[in-house]
Amino acid sequence: MKRVYSIDVLRGIVMVIMTLDHVRDLLHTTAITQQPTDLNTTTPVLFFTRWVTHLCAPTFVFLSGVSAFLSMKRTNDLHASKRFLLTRGLWLIVLEFTLVGFGVWFDIHFAVLFFNVIATIGLGFIVLALLLKCSPKTIAVMGLCILFLHNLAPLVPGDENGLFKQLLMPLFSPASYPLGNGRTFIIGYPPIPWLGIMLLGFAGGRFFELETQQQRSLFLKTGLAAIGLFILLRFINVYGDPAPWSQQKNGLFTFLSFINVTKYPPSLQFGLLFLGLLFLIAAAIAGIKNKWTELVCVYGKVPLLYFVLHWYLIHPLVFIMVFLQGFTSADLVFGFNFGRPKSGSGLPLWAIYLVWMAIVIAMYPLCKWYGRYKERNKGKMWVRLL
Repeated sequence: MKRVYSIDVLRGIVMVIMTLDHVRDLLHTTAITQQPTDLNTTTPVLFFTRWVTHLCAPTFVFLSGVSAFLSMKRTNDLHASKRFLLTRGLWLIVLEFTLVGFGVWFDIHFAVLFFNVIATIGLGFIVLALLLKCSPKTIAVMGLCILFLHNLAPLVPGDENGLFKQLLMPLFSPASYPLGNGRTFIIGYPPIPWLGIMLLGFAGGRFFELETQQQRSLFLKTGLAAIGLFILLRFINVYGDPAPWSQQKNGLFTFLSFINVTKYPPSLQFGLLFLGLLFLIAAAIAGIKNKWTELVCVYGKVPLLYFVLHWYLIHPLVFIMVFLQGFTSADLVFGFNFGRPKSGSGLPLWAIYLVWMAIVIAMYPLCKWYGRYKERNKGKMWVRLL
């Protein structure tokens, strides 16, 4: 499949932004004890350091749907497209609980099994494979229904401890299940809300085939409409997010409250805001090709390789950091502490930004090499899967 330059640029942008969040997650002084979007304890800089990275997951999921559509159309073989989506979906789920899982936690006991964004995309591909006979319009309606209605799931009648609710709600909201022997299975990215975003990406894939000016106009209008609807719903403060905004100690923090939407699960307002921003960025870069876009495009051409390997650059820095700060191996706590001591370790926020830039720079030559290798060997199945 011929690559779409603007899609690679969009992916590259969010790969770079995503790295900042993961560096902060593993290395920042308060990452284990403080939620950066908790307005009672955060600072504006810390808030926006986290908030801007909310763009990443919806972009990955949406563009996964776009790529599935473009691949199907250019292959022009429904059976082959279905087979590939099923294969890739299963592969992503396996990858989540093996290489990605170990990279995130660095725990040989795999005490935490986390159903995260890679597994969610994988499951989405499997569902999408089963829907390929549906028209893009039908799939668009499905996606919109999920996006606009999934926040109603908690209102479904029934006993909270009943079998129906126990089976239903993990599809719509995060859940945790003890597996015994100290292991826990966590659904961090519930599949249904994210599936809605992927279906919208699939239905919107044809927009990336339009001429540049048409793309720019369509993406701009769609982005402004989505953000406008977000502002309206957020201002009304009745539906679309389980955490309504409220008046805070000053105007800046009130604004932070207004844009502090819920990611877990992604609320309607979250989807409208960040998909709207995605469309505005897509409009801004449509038809643009310069040194900056060429740079970020290197990362966007190999997103899965980048995603897996960047954990293996970041996580060893955790151990270097804690040992340099005077801790010993006996102080390391795995699981939700990522191998950090219970308290006393970490880097200030300014250092997080330096480490972030260093990781992005370090990944560049590897991504550039693999991008060229992938282009030369694009017919090989394993290359398509990575």
